[in-house]
Amino acid sequence: MAVDFPQRVIHGGTGKRQREKTRENVLDFSASVNPFPPEVNWHCDPQDLSGYPDDTYSGLKERIGEVFCRDPREICVGNGSIEIIRVFCAVTLGRTTGTHHFFIEPPTFGEYELSARLAGAERTANQKKADVRFICNPNNPTGTLLHREELLHMLETVKHNEGILFCDEAFISLADPEESLVDIRDPHLFVLHSLTKSFAVPGLRIGFGFGDADLVEKIETARSPWCVNAYAEAFAMKALLHMGELSDSRKEIAGERNRLISAISDLGLTCHPSSANFLLVECGRDVSSLCEAFARRDILVRNCASFGLPTRIRIAVRTPDENTQLLEALRSCVR
Repeated sequence: MAVDFPQRVIHGGTGKRQREKTRENVLDFSASVNPFPPEVNWHCDPQDLSGYPDDTYSGLKERIGEVFCRDPREICVGNGSIEIIRVFCAVTLGRTTGTHHFFIEPPTFGEYELSARLAGAERTANQKKADVRFICNPNNPTGTLLHREELLHMLETVKHNEGILFCDEAFISLADPEESLVDIRDPHLFVLHSLTKSFAVPGLRIGFGFGDADLVEKIETARSPWCVNAYAEAFAMKALLHMGELSDSRKEIAGERNRLISAISDLGLTCHPSSANFLLVECGRDVSSLCEAFARRDILVRNCASFGLPTRIRIAVRTPDENTQLLEALRSCVR
């Protein structure tokens, strides 16, 4: 019997693979992490490696709750935000009472659709029929940031239709946390966060989410036991105390983002308006050969064909020197 099993989602952040392949250092503009992260002095006690983590993660949840003013019972944790997306979909869209439906507006992060389909749900073009509406704010790959008022209006619409609004705020700490919904308590809302982007630690998988206590309990039950390892937990406990320092990161990112936009526009290319630490660039042609040309210069950019945007690339905002190298390569490649 033929089974319509979905394909894996293509992601950026392939720098490690490229380094292992070429044995060369690469500049990875395909991964959008904070180029100016706060300095976090942390230590993992070797004794913590000799036993299992506390699977309730009570200390970690209390720290997250203190920082975001939420009850620990409203907080779930995961091995990166991806695990939480997967488990959320399993407990809200799994086929226990017939087929469920989800709504997304492309282009956006591909893991929402993949996780929903793995749970057995079907995509709908009718928002009123959606059990879950996914929103990424700011959006990946466009960098568009919706205002809080827009999201609250969206939440009211979702509530009217007896659905859940899943709001992924992975990049909001590097955009504008004032637009966050993390302080809103509503059984029809789930908010996802991560330390990966803000603190530039994609190698440490740390995600956490905020939602109704009953939903959080289901997610905590369905997730893998001991999903956050001792190294990741130790880092998170310290990094969460530095959230306020991300204001400096936002200022530096905005300055470099504006510099990139100006220089890229001078080359005749178009940047989508962005509030995030990355830019979506319209190149006016299929970008496969452009991405290959960058790779030959040991620079990686994100080919957005997997987002359904074959004429666009996504580039991270990195440090001034690294951004200058990108611009020099771009000038050469677009001639």
